Amino acid sequence: MPIPRVAIVGRPNVGKSSLMNMIAKSKVSIVDPTPGVTRDRVSAIVDLDPPTQGEPPKPVEFVDTGGFGVYVAEGERFDEIGNDLAQLTESIEFQIQQAVEGADVILFAVDAQAGVTAHDREIARLLREHRLGPRSGKKPGKGKKAAEEGDGTGKTATTPQIHVVATKVDGPRWESHVHEIAALGFGEPLAVSAKSNYFRRDFLEAVYAMLPPVSEHAIEEARPDLSLAIIGKRNAGKSTLVNTLAGVPRVIVSEIPGTTRDAVDVRFEIDGRSIVAIDTAGLRRKRSFQNMIDHFAFDRVQRAVDRADVCLLMLDATESISQVDEQLGMLVTKAYKPCVIVVNKWDLAEGQMDDQGRPVTTRRYETYIREELRGLSHAPIAFMSGLEGRNVRQTIDLAMELRVQAASRVTTGKLNRLLKAIMETRAPTDEKGTFAKIYYAAQTGIEPPTITLVVNHPELFRPNYLRFLMNRFRAELPFAEVPIRIVVRARRQREDDLFEGEGPARISRGRKGVDKRLQTPASKPVAVEDMGEEMLDDAHSSPTDIDAFSGDPDDYFDDVDDGGTQA
Repeated sequence: MPIPRVAIVGRPNVGKSSLMNMIAKSKVSIVDPTPGVTRDRVSAIVDLDPPTQGEPPKPVEFVDTGGFGVYVAEGERFDEIGNDLAQLTESIEFQIQQAVEGADVILFAVDAQAGVTAHDREIARLLREHRLGPRSGKKPGKGKKAAEEGDGTGKTATTPQIHVVATKVDGPRWESHVHEIAALGFGEPLAVSAKSNYFRRDFLEAVYAMLPPVSEHAIEEARPDLSLAIIGKRNAGKSTLVNTLAGVPRVIVSEIPGTTRDAVDVRFEIDGRSIVAIDTAGLRRKRSFQNMIDHFAFDRVQRAVDRADVCLLMLDATESISQVDEQLGMLVTKAYKPCVIVVNKWDLAEGQMDDQGRPVTTRRYETYIREELRGLSHAPIAFMSGLEGRNVRQTIDLAMELRVQAASRVTTGKLNRLLKAIMETRAPTDEKGTFAKIYYAAQTGIEPPTITLVVNHPELFRPNYLRFLMNRFRAELPFAEVPIRIVVRARRQREDDLFEGEGPARISRGRKGVDKRLQTPASKPVAVEDMGEEMLDDAHSSPTDIDAFSGDPDDYFDDVDDGGTQA
């Protein structure tokens, strides 16, 4: 039995997305007063805590849906380039219908402060009749067959429980309004406020009680083998790829740029491996942002990258690599995430002529990518067509291989032998003839692989030499295609020498109780990295860390030219 699923439905602006974020304890759904912000099904697996000790927590998949009935804000039917957003109505209703049909429990959200509206009564009628959209769950343009295919998660359509949730009960003065909502005919409403957390505990305990127990097997199945963030600029084909992987129209695909806004988790299986693909909003330059929704969408992209095991950076083969693509590459690099550069729509670009009259080939395009995305020189490149499914399975296999590389470990002995050989042939030095010495080296972390060096003079390990070390590590260690983090630290004795004669050092306590002393200019850290427990007694925090990019990825989206050179 899979883990239970709870769908949250209702009209726009009743607080569904706020309720979702309160349950998940995270900013999962975008919250904005503009109607029609949520378009896809936004899901999150949450461990519900038991009301009493001794009972196990219940993993539950909560699904936030679009506000039924109003899909564009008044006066905003057309976007900035004239696309009719009302074209998305059928697709949004289909996603709502799929969420309802695959749910074990439906939470029907009603605004207690606004009271029961005609729109709420219409939704209640559709729920009683087991249909929420006028299309009765048909896939847009595909008819009845697609509606019978399910949603790609293995759950079959069942008759779910329906419970009314009175939202925005921000205090005692609104409690009397809850009883009016009972007239909808679904029993006593559950009162809650996501804003003030009023009745929050009672609400979560009630949801816990209405769900069946979950087996250990189902809990194990809920943990994916791979979490995959799919990022790219607008209309690069991210949602098309997700639907191809899921085998069903799990997310909305449209020619209208910016259709996807939230980060949408989609679960599927390939060869017995459970994978979660995170479909993200297509980004554009910050100066082109139209409203706060664009800022929220960018925030969800950053969060998706942070929680993913591997990222797929989608490039549109029919367009030049832009600075937005470069900025997304920098975002991945700053997060030290393994990345596959995916050239999508290759079926449209292959054999076409470039600006010099030469046919576009994979070799020429790879050279073009390496020149434009220098910070991802280690990342493998995959050419595919998400629409046709060409090379999609091989790309996912490649992502799984990167996850294995990022989680690999090397023994301390092998690492020290390698470094000894490297230092014998090329050791860093300065103009005064001071030679660097590595006392000890160890891998102190995985995902990303983190190698910590304890040395006599950290200031001698400059970025150029660290890049040299990184290239040797890629050639000799099992980290050929994933980011590697190198941290250089001074021994305790070396740090004491640096502060000799300067009076007592000011010390602040950091994480795990590691002392962080004021640094002299010669040993000023570029980044701080936690060390393994075995290193804490022998070294202080005096690291030098290497990054392929500099600057803040968020700032990098400001006022830049979105041009590029054609491959």
